[in-house]
Amino acid sequence: MSENAQSTMYDEVSEVLDKLRPFLQRDGGDVELVDVEDGIIKLKLVGACGSCPSSTITLKAGIERALLEEVEGVEEVVQVF
Repeated sequence: MSENAQSTMYDEVSEVLDKLRPFLQRDGGDVELVDVEDGIIKLKLVGACGSCPSSTITLKAGIERALLEEVEGVEEVVQVF
């Protein structure tokens, strides 16, 4: 993936996360975009989301699903700590 395509995907992922962020913040958490590399989106869940037992479900069923639907080229979303 070219650097320009990588940058575009980063921007698109950021836009989707900005739409989801209020829902996470309402529960005392948030999400940080760590890296975008070859379709793999690396996210860090912070605040209440970082220690929540449901964080994996939030990441996969919520955030990953939204990113797969809205950003072309996303392969997977992984949580980094």
